[in-house]
Amino acid sequence: MNTGVSPIDETNAPAIITVSALNQAVARTLERSFPLVWVAGEVSNFTRAASGHWYFTLKDDGAQVRAVMFKGRAQYASFTPRDGDKVEVRTLVTLYAPRGDYQLNIESIRRAGVGNLYEAFMRLKEKLTAEGLFDPARKRPLPYFAKTIGVVTSLQAAALRDILTALKRRAPHVHVILYPAPVQGDGAAGKIAEAIHTASVRAECDVLLVCRGGGSMEDLWSFNDEGVARAIAACSMPVISGVGHETDFTLADFAADLRAPTPTAAAELAATPRADWLAMLEAHADDLTRAMHRRMDDAAQAVDNLTHRLLSPAALIRHERLKLHAMQTRMAHASRAPLDQARYALMRAGTRLNAHLPSTKPQRVALKDEARRIMIAMATLQVRRRQAVAALQAQLDLLNPQRTLERGYAIVTDERGKIVRTPRQLRPGQNMTVRVAAGTAQVGIAMVQETLD
Repeated sequence: MNTGVSPIDETNAPAIITVSALNQAVARTLERSFPLVWVAGEVSNFTRAASGHWYFTLKDDGAQVRAVMFKGRAQYASFTPRDGDKVEVRTLVTLYAPRGDYQLNIESIRRAGVGNLYEAFMRLKEKLTAEGLFDPARKRPLPYFAKTIGVVTSLQAAALRDILTALKRRAPHVHVILYPAPVQGDGAAGKIAEAIHTASVRAECDVLLVCRGGGSMEDLWSFNDEGVARAIAACSMPVISGVGHETDFTLADFAADLRAPTPTAAAELAATPRADWLAMLEAHADDLTRAMHRRMDDAAQAVDNLTHRLLSPAALIRHERLKLHAMQTRMAHASRAPLDQARYALMRAGTRLNAHLPSTKPQRVALKDEARRIMIAMATLQVRRRQAVAALQAQLDLLNPQRTLERGYAIVTDERGKIVRTPRQLRPGQNMTVRVAAGTAQVGIAMVQETLD
């Protein structure tokens, strides 16, 4: 019967795939097509999940894209972004297969605009570290009692007022010498290095403070200059760096003998409070007074004892001569007769002892035989025990999972440390730990595919 409809040729029909397979294929295509790239944008809709993962949208004036930073990466970020922050992210372009959403899988994040400065900072830090400029072994201790303190900072800086206020409060006896220099702007780094060099050449202070208040990385950049770091390291007196706030670090901090979190803290570290010195001196004075009194009392008592024991030398000699004569007489009478009697008694006892002394030769021979048999038995037992231990060691080596790992196998565990035995325990985006013979590695699951039996 002709219905007017052509039959479907199933042999030429296109292949039909599921939505999941399609999304997974697109995700693999994106990941292969786009290597790790840096993307700049503004953060919005930032959310920190209970799992520790970060979810937010990265946008600019013309577009936006979803982004995720998993806990394993987020915990190493230097800051937590907020809505409106301008950031730069190093990311892998991918697709979240369950929803079909195109997204960025972020590896690292930094504030926008400081990336180049930070990279320059790290390169210079690595260079100076390799030269030994930041070696802890070259750090010098601070003087115990600083009489004069030098300060390198700007005349208009709030840090200078903080330093002078702290020193006036804690140690008004300390002299302060200011080596003025601009702390930011063009040419500031050279002026700072020149001021440090001047203080080093004059050598008129016991410790030198290099300080300025807080600010952005660009504001503090003069203290990341190589010339400033080398000037601090070459300074003839110990240097305390107090640049920025507690969270700010510059090359000046690493080159200095001591780093203070703030300029005020630098002043407090450089000078011991006057009240502490006075209290310590008073305590030492009290200790010296008590020690002197004890010494005088002991000397007086020793004189009294010597006075009671003091006798006339002539009377002492006569008394000792009489005692010596009496002892000589008693010794002569006491040593003659008893000595002869003792000599005869000893001879008789020796004769009787020789007559009754038994022969110990058979016992010695028997003892030597017993000792030889014991040594042989102990040697035999030791050999058997060693053989048993060797056999157990061989069995233990056969059962040791490390040997299996050394043959090329690996153990895969999830975030809770549970061993993964089937693909059903895995999901895309999951972080796993792979243990091999020489260590472990953290990996992420991009795709899960079960083997069909």
